[in-house]
Amino acid sequence: MQESNSAHLHARLSALHRRLRHSILQQTRTTSFADMSEVVAEQGGDVIFAIDKVSEAQLLDFCEKELFPEIEFVLIAEGLPGNGEKLFSKSSHADSVPYRLIIDPIDGTRPLMYDKRSAWILSGLAHNRGEQTGLKDIFLAIQTEIPVLKQNSADQLWAIRGQHAQALRENVDSGASQPYHPSPSQAASLDQGFASFVHFFHGNKRLISEIDERLRELVHGTLAPNKAWTFEDQYMSTGGQIYELSTGRDRFIADLRALAGGMLDALSGLCCHPYDLCTSLIAEAAGAIVTGSDSQPLNAPLSVHENVDWIGYANQTIYSQIQPALQEILHQVASERTGS
Repeated sequence: MQESNSAHLHARLSALHRRLRHSILQQTRTTSFADMSEVVAEQGGDVIFAIDKVSEAQLLDFCEKELFPEIEFVLIAEGLPGNGEKLFSKSSHADSVPYRLIIDPIDGTRPLMYDKRSAWILSGLAHNRGEQTGLKDIFLAIQTEIPVLKQNSADQLWAIRGQHAQALRENVDSGASQPYHPSPSQAASLDQGFASFVHFFHGNKRLISEIDERLRELVHGTLAPNKAWTFEDQYMSTGGQIYELSTGRDRFIADLRALAGGMLDALSGLCCHPYDLCTSLIAEAAGAIVTGSDSQPLNAPLSVHENVDWIGYANQTIYSQIQPALQEILHQVASERTGS
């Protein structure tokens, strides 16, 4: 992929993000919490709220009128009929187009619709390898903040594979912006920093908390009276977590909900999916380390149904401290659950 073409594709997708953000902000500024939080559908184990529907319509309109036919691609997004894919091509063959574009128009619907915390628009553009196309094939990732009502500034981060991540902070009313370079924390440990195991929903909290406490015992040891080791932040947006990791706010994040569900024989759709993680390239390009629960480089097919675990480390030093201990604990817990 030539750098000039990647820059052009970034500009086109950035325009899509701004269109989506504008339409979503119009809704959040004029609609009650009760109306935005109305459940309108359930798809693939996920709940679809009223606030989601406006962004879906804007997404399809932009793809049809602004991206196609200049760019031919397969769109992958929750809410699309069937397998969550729509072909934008002059031909009828998905394998013949150059790109697959995976998008989450609102990642963090729940905190946004109650005006608690920013949500994010996420997109990843990958070279088309058919159904084998995975997160590792994404070469351009963009995420754009959708701020709460009292906030008129919003960040956008992006990365082109092989280049350092970039970012800007923009006034959503005036359009004025200021660039900055995202950089993960360079702290030498988790001590007195934000480090979290994701447990948004009931059903697996006890097991995930057990893994969390075991990690503390193995890495940190006994807590001193009235002293904390780390702080927890349950940011209910995977894109938001990637932002926190990429910009030095969080030092460690582990989302093991799919793994925990498997151990509990309670597989749930309330896990990460590839569209939630389509901007993990940004964290990596900023300097963080992102893996699957098996410590291998993060990858999963670009689909709307796949359940995905992920672990993010701010830097190599923290990775070296935490990764071996966490893997040891996960093997122990799995053995205890199976009796082997």
